[in-house]
Amino acid sequence: MKKSQKRSYQYEKAKTYQRGGIHKGGPGAPDYIKGRRKGEIKNWSRPVDRGTLIKLYRKGINEVVSKKGFTEPAKEYARERNIRLIQGKKVVVRKK
Repeated sequence: MKKSQKRSYQYEKAKTYQRGGIHKGGPGAPDYIKGRRKGEIKNWSRPVDRGTLIKLYRKGINEVVSKKGFTEPAKEYARERNIRLIQGKKVVVRKK
């Protein structure tokens, strides 16, 4: 595992436990599960865009945690689809 991959994996696990979930991970699976919520953690150097949220919604993800935030179109899409967006510890968009 490369150094950058290891750092991302450690960040993902830390945020999972901080959110109180069980870490799953792996291709095609959510990063964590907490009750009925399936979450994905993005440790990107850019904000998460609408296209990424569409792909995650199709996977069944209903909560996304991002280090760098979200674009405005992504926030609008999340409101339409009841996806909870979290930047750090702050909830950006809540589910209805």
